[in-house]
Amino acid sequence: MKKALFFICTFFTVISYSQTKVGTANTELIVGLMPETKKVLTLLNDYGKRLDSAYQIKIKEYQDKVASYQKLEATVSKEYQQIKLKELTDLEDGLKKSRATGNQLVQLKRNELMRPLYKKLSDVISEIAKEQGYTQILTSTGNEFAYIDEKYDITKLIMNKLGIKPEEEANNKN
Repeated sequence: MKKALFFICTFFTVISYSQTKVGTANTELIVGLMPETKKVLTLLNDYGKRLDSAYQIKIKEYQDKVASYQKLEATVSKEYQQIKLKELTDLEDGLKKSRATGNQLVQLKRNELMRPLYKKLSDVISEIAKEQGYTQILTSTGNEFAYIDEKYDITKLIMNKLGIKPEEEANNKN
């Protein structure tokens, strides 16, 4: 009997020490409200415009060659037509590759510019988690939680540490 009682006491002691405290944070909301995000979006927009202007030059070149081909098509030999059609097809392929490359470059630039914001957010989350005794912090964006107790959501704590006003307050001031 004493052994059973000892085992039960030990079991509950171990369980009580291994309790976890899990919190959540809406990281996308926080990043979206960070003042640095506006600068990142402006820089990203400028970068996209520069890439787009180079792409527009290629499109204009392609359109000019198509127009030139259409004017000459009836008066040139079949061999010459095939050569010009091949050139146009190659230009089209080049445009498709340029568009795909441009999209990839914009995504890489976005990741590069956003990395410091996510690092800052991560540092604050770690700081709050340690201060408040959380063992885990989950992001609430994009996850399918059946239930989240609001008292474990540290989004507002993070926003306060970063000096960000909640959306309601920011909207009321505008």
